[in-house]
Amino acid sequence: MPGQIIKELKLHAPFTIFGAFTGIIVMAFTLKLPYEAAYNIFYVLHPLHVFLSALVTAAMYKLHTCERIGSKCIKGKCNFWALTIIGYFGSVGIATISDSLIPYVAESMLGMPNRGMHLGFIEKWWLVNPLAILGVVIASIKPKTKFPHAGHVLLSTWASLFHMIMGKIEIVTWFSYATIFIFLFLAVWIPCCVSDIVFPLLFVKDNKTPQKFRLNTQNKIY
Repeated sequence: MPGQIIKELKLHAPFTIFGAFTGIIVMAFTLKLPYEAAYNIFYVLHPLHVFLSALVTAAMYKLHTCERIGSKCIKGKCNFWALTIIGYFGSVGIATISDSLIPYVAESMLGMPNRGMHLGFIEKWWLVNPLAILGVVIASIKPKTKFPHAGHVLLSTWASLFHMIMGKIEIVTWFSYATIFIFLFLAVWIPCCVSDIVFPLLFVKDNKTPQKFRLNTQNKIY
């Protein structure tokens, strides 16, 4: 398992770096965006991130625990409540770390005057939590849904970015750009691997990731 985690982190690193670069480019054009606009964009990207994360996390768990006939899961052979709990906490909990907590640390380091910790599952509980459950339900019905992981990475990167844009950086320097780039990378790289791969497999007795269900930026999850 540790070897698989390291392997997946290495596979994710190049595209996560690319995602962080796209974040810097977007920031260059949106740095002076009004707080309300950045807030609204964050609450489009963050709930979508939670939804897709729940979909992948729950699907990974089900694909590794359900009984099969050939390649098809047998209905009713996967504990739905376990699936729900793992899918919910694996998405909402880790997406909150990725999109809110890590960006808040960057805002504090850069002394942003409007820094704050926006916890979507509390501030917009009526939006974020139902989308997490919806992702779990879809995964329970069709866990083989194809999902390009690259989209997940970009959503998380941009959600983290607009959380920082809400903080309103006053003086833009190369140091601030470098700091934001590093935190955009960290906010996505480890949390996304933990959410989509490590977390659901912690609850699987035989937690070897089959080649068929491997997740990286070059393949799709089935």
